[in-house]
Amino acid sequence: MIEWLDTADRLSPWQQCRVVVAGLGTAGFAAADAMLEMGAQVRVVDRAAGDAVTDRANLLERLGAVVELGVPPSLRDADLVIASPGWHPDAPLFVAATTAGVPIWGDVEMAWHLMHPDRVVPWLGVTGTNGKTTTTTMLDAILRADGRNSAAVGNIGRPVIEALNDPTGYDVLAVELSSFELHWAHTMALHSAAVLNLHEDHLEWYAYADDPMAAYAADKARIYEGVTTSCVYNVAEPATRQMVEDADVTEGARAIGFTLGIPSIGMVGVVDGAIVDRAFIERRADSALPLAEVSDVTPAAPHVLADAVAAAALARSFGVKANSVAAGLRSLGQSAHRIETVAVVDGVTWVDDSKATNPHAAAASLRAFDRVVWVAGGQTKGVHFDDLVAAHKDRLQGVVLIGVDRADIADSLRRLAPNVPVVELDGTTRRVMAEAVAQARRLAGPGDTVLLAPAAASRDIWTGYEVRGDDFAAAVRQGVGR
Repeated sequence: MIEWLDTADRLSPWQQCRVVVAGLGTAGFAAADAMLEMGAQVRVVDRAAGDAVTDRANLLERLGAVVELGVPPSLRDADLVIASPGWHPDAPLFVAATTAGVPIWGDVEMAWHLMHPDRVVPWLGVTGTNGKTTTTTMLDAILRADGRNSAAVGNIGRPVIEALNDPTGYDVLAVELSSFELHWAHTMALHSAAVLNLHEDHLEWYAYADDPMAAYAADKARIYEGVTTSCVYNVAEPATRQMVEDADVTEGARAIGFTLGIPSIGMVGVVDGAIVDRAFIERRADSALPLAEVSDVTPAAPHVLADAVAAAALARSFGVKANSVAAGLRSLGQSAHRIETVAVVDGVTWVDDSKATNPHAAAASLRAFDRVVWVAGGQTKGVHFDDLVAAHKDRLQGVVLIGVDRADIADSLRRLAPNVPVVELDGTTRRVMAEAVAQARRLAGPGDTVLLAPAAASRDIWTGYEVRGDDFAAAVRQGVGR
């Protein structure tokens, strides 16, 4: 066991350290590359062996790593294990490491260590069940509008370590953090952090726990640990405020609420069509500072507006000027696959919200429309649908279900919305989307919205929610017109 690992930084004697990197996805590759650059002895393990993994493996081997693909990963001769987000905590490699007392870091935890002592950049962190990517993107845009050299990193797609090693250098990082990444984070102490919301998702990842939802929530709450400036919470969800109260923050850190209502002192909210600040101004007891118009947010759905208010709160915690909030929000167009109107034909509106990969996200999408033919289904990740169906059954004109776990949603519909027409499709290839669009067209009438809001992940059939949304849009344009 290497004693200095707990306080390791970029200048530590990494050549003494034997590192096992679990996974050769984007995060794992970046972690292995960074450890090789530090001079560590690196062994990379991955149960997969596809073309993309093989290409990364070949490059890492040329750089000096040992790569083992398609075989059961082993712990042998390891001083440190770096976990990729997709690997479950009860994977045999991690169980063996825990038993042997070998530290396990995530790639984000590794980046935090390697940023010190001479490349320190403030991190503004974002987590939550839904809205992470939108909020992080908004935050990055606001920071850039303020003249800050910012980067959006983490779960949004670009590894943090890649940005830290960028010779350009950054003033601040907008960091999207998933519960998977936070699970393996031990020492991070962010400048400011936000938990946007908390609802069932990814419970299959936490199947090892007696209470998977509690374990999921505990990982989300880790983002507040050690925060130095502002802990941004959702006023509408008391659980996020409780996380702040339970966190061991740095002395002087403030709790800042965000709300779609009129903000109290210490909050950022909405008044008369404007996003306003009552948290970061001197006269917050009796006044509020306008930051942006609601019309600056696209699309203006309530949950997207909530993301914008949270992003504004984080940006203001970093000292961003008021007018930069509006400028940053206006610079963003509508996000692809996020309540995106594909076509309006014969009075029927076709909307792609493929990014709604869990019930809470689908609920926010359904709430935006009065009469819906709902296209849903995929990998449900161990969550439940009764609350979603009960809350929105009166707006459903019909439902088309696809995907491997469609029966989970069908069961809730049968029990709670027995009068809603439901079509179940058993296709297992991408061609099923064209059939789903054809069935939705049959169910929809003038004034209806056909809404792809799957409430489930996509990788049973597609390589990601983006491809699922693209197939929906293509099927609409081909089969319905625009």
